[in-house]
Amino acid sequence: MKVFDLYAERYDLWYDLPFGSSVFALEVECLKRCGPVEGPSLEVGVGSGRFAKALNVDVGVDTSLELLKIARSRGLKVLMARAEELPFKYQSFKSIFMIVSLCFFEDPLKALRSARRVIREDGKLFLGLVLSESPWAKFYMRKAKEGHPLYSRAKFYSFSEVSNMLKEAGFELKEVFSTLFEEPQDQRPVKNREISKGFHPEGGFFCMVAEAIKA
Repeated sequence: MKVFDLYAERYDLWYDLPFGSSVFALEVECLKRCGPVEGPSLEVGVGSGRFAKALNVDVGVDTSLELLKIARSRGLKVLMARAEELPFKYQSFKSIFMIVSLCFFEDPLKALRSARRVIREDGKLFLGLVLSESPWAKFYMRKAKEGHPLYSRAKFYSFSEVSNMLKEAGFELKEVFSTLFEEPQDQRPVKNREISKGFHPEGGFFCMVAEAIKA
């Protein structure tokens, strides 16, 4: 997506701002609650590599050359590829991550099917995302209407939509965690660091763990 090339530096620096750095730490903590990262591991939509670095992910792919340059500068092994057409052999990975990226994929179901092809039979898929029921999704959609260059390209899906896509792609949803339980804003550090098991729509960030269904 070319817009990420144009705003790559701005996108990455957001994580150093008061709100960005605090919410990033909370989201990483939520993802770690989902279980250990077993290798080989892949992040689809690796962006500038901050999550991959924090979670010790082996390989990352993205469509933005500028973001991949930043990720590579962090010492990560990355390559350019579309989520819908992952350039890896059948059952190459034990763990696959899609973190705040599903909403930007051209065809999320096709991306999940591509992940299913390259994940092992006993592998796990970890999703970190904002769901449409959340007040945070509504906050970001308002920003999109105001002309925000990145949120205007996002499409937020509901919990049931994502669950159905996972099932259709060959995954079984096993566990969900919710966090970011406070009034939406993007300036001040996050104060509420609660992470709750299950889907709680009043949250702002959700981690979903799915296992590959054996063929």
